[in-house]
Amino acid sequence: MESRVGYPRRGNAISRTLARWALKIAGWRIEGAVPAIPKFVLIVAPHTSNWDFIVGVLVMFAIDLKVSWLGKHTLFRFPLSPVLRWLGGEPIDRSVEHGTVRAAIGRFATRSSWVLGLTPQGTRRPVRHWKTGFHRIALGAGVPIVAVWFDYGSRCVGFGTPFHPGPDESADVVALRRLFRKEMARYPERYIEREGGDVLAKSESLDER
Repeated sequence: MESRVGYPRRGNAISRTLARWALKIAGWRIEGAVPAIPKFVLIVAPHTSNWDFIVGVLVMFAIDLKVSWLGKHTLFRFPLSPVLRWLGGEPIDRSVEHGTVRAAIGRFATRSSWVLGLTPQGTRRPVRHWKTGFHRIALGAGVPIVAVWFDYGSRCVGFGTPFHPGPDESADVVALRRLFRKEMARYPERYIEREGGDVLAKSESLDER
């Protein structure tokens, strides 16, 4: 399953063993391979439950994958700050125009390896449109997008192959959304499948938050 080179890593033999044991006890397995490349945007769907986060953390430790995420800087205060950073959190100032997208592109440009994790739904509630900041980040940084799905029906966490974004955001989002099905979700009624029309209004996009 795992490559020993390429992507940024975290943990050690003990954390790998414990995480793999926990996944096995819970009946989860991992399919596909993490690409052996140092930089990419990782998108996770369907996202309908807090359990997604718990399963995701176990998978990260099981395969030694270090995933970072960007959060509002005001969250990173004691006593939460050390825990959030340990979980991969990095503070940004979202009050700055296009702050999230610019900050992410800047981190990709200045780091030899970095994986940014995002949930395009942006919420666990049903949404018809994805937030497409992930696409602008990947395109601006010149890195691929890797789709990851949590299939609760088969208890499988799947890794897709690297997807290289192009200038047609709408077509790319449609192609990526076809990798996910509502039957995968813990709560299928909270996930809306949509084949087209996925480009968001500017006010809804990730970099405006």
